[in-house]
Amino acid sequence: LLAQQWVTAQGGSVVALIVDHGLRLESSSQALLTQSRLASRAIPARVLKLAGLPKGAKLQQAARAARYEALLEACRAETSLFLLLGHHASDQSETVTMRASRGPHGLEGMAAWTARSDALLLRPLLGTKPETLRAFLVRQGMEWVEDPSNSNEKFERVRVRNTGTQALAADSSRRQDNEQAAADFIARHVVLRPEGFALIQAHSMPSVALAALLRVVAGSGYPPAQASVASLANALAPATLGGVRIARTAKLGGGWLVAREPAACAPAIAALTNALWDNRFRLNAGAEGRSFGALGDNAADFRKSSPLPALVLRGMPCLRHHGMVSSFPVPCQFTPPYPATSHPFFS
Repeated sequence: LLAQQWVTAQGGSVVALIVDHGLRLESSSQALLTQSRLASRAIPARVLKLAGLPKGAKLQQAARAARYEALLEACRAETSLFLLLGHHASDQSETVTMRASRGPHGLEGMAAWTARSDALLLRPLLGTKPETLRAFLVRQGMEWVEDPSNSNEKFERVRVRNTGTQALAADSSRRQDNEQAAADFIARHVVLRPEGFALIQAHSMPSVALAALLRVVAGSGYPPAQASVASLANALAPATLGGVRIARTAKLGGGWLVAREPAACAPAIAALTNALWDNRFRLNAGAEGRSFGALGDNAADFRKSSPLPALVLRGMPCLRHHGMVSSFPVPCQFTPPYPATSHPFFS
C-alpha cells in the first residue's frame, strides 16, 4: 500500500510479489487471500511458489536464498529495476544482534539499499517500528496474516526476538565508514575482472575490502569468518578461504590473484538460457544438449592461447557436449549476488 502511494505519485506502477514457501498446509490459501486483498485495492500481485526446500537446520538459509532468487527472477520478468523489501526496525535490530559475533562487518545491520545484477534492492522501512506498520494497516482497513513461524523458537531470529536483547539499529555510520574504506581501497588498488577474478596491488588491505572481494569471487551471500579474514588482510599471503584461492601471479601486471577455488565450483548444469552456474555466471543463450560448468583440467588446452592464469581458467565456465568441451569462452555474464561495494567511490 505504501509503495503504491509513492509510486503512483511518481507516475510509475507497482507489482506486489507474494512468496509462498510451501512449508505449511495453509500457505497457498493465505498467499491467494493476500493476492485477493491486494486486487481489491487495484494492486496487481504475483504469487511465487517455492519448492524443494530442505528440512532441518539449513531451512531458513535455503529459504532465504530461494526467496531472493524467485524475487529477482520476477523482477527480470517484469523488467522492474527496483525491488522494495519490507524489513522494518525490529528486523534490523535482530539482524544486528545475530551478526554481532559474525563476519568482518561487526555489528552491522541490513543496508538501506543493495545493488544486485538484476535490480536495486531497497529497504525503506528499516527505521519504522512494526507497531507503526500495523497501525497503518488498521487505518487503511486492510487485514493481514501472521506467519506462525515468527513465534517458532527453533529459528535463531525468533530466539533473539524473544530474549528481549534488541541491539540498536543505529549502526548506519559504522556501515558507511566500512563501505567507504572498502570502496576507496578497491578503487585504488583492485582490478575486478569480468572473468570472475580480482587482482590486488597491495601487501595489506582493510578486512572489509578483502571480505567483499572474497564474497564476490565466490558468488557467496556471506563472507568467511571475521578472524580468518582479518588475519589475512593484515598481511596478504597464499591462502584458500571461503571457496576462494589467493595466490601470487606474474601475469596481468603481477600482484595478488583472487580467484575461485576450482574444487569448490558447483557441478555443471543444463545450458539453458539465463542458467545461473556457481551463483556467479549467467548464460546469455541456451545451447541444446550442452552442459554449463567449470573448465577444470581442460584449462591446460587453453593456457598457451589465453593470457589468464591457469587458476582462473580452471574456474571459468565452458559448454560441454557428451563430456567434451564444445565452447570456451562462453557468452555469459559474471553476475555475483552482491557487488564489491554498495558505497560510491571517493565520496
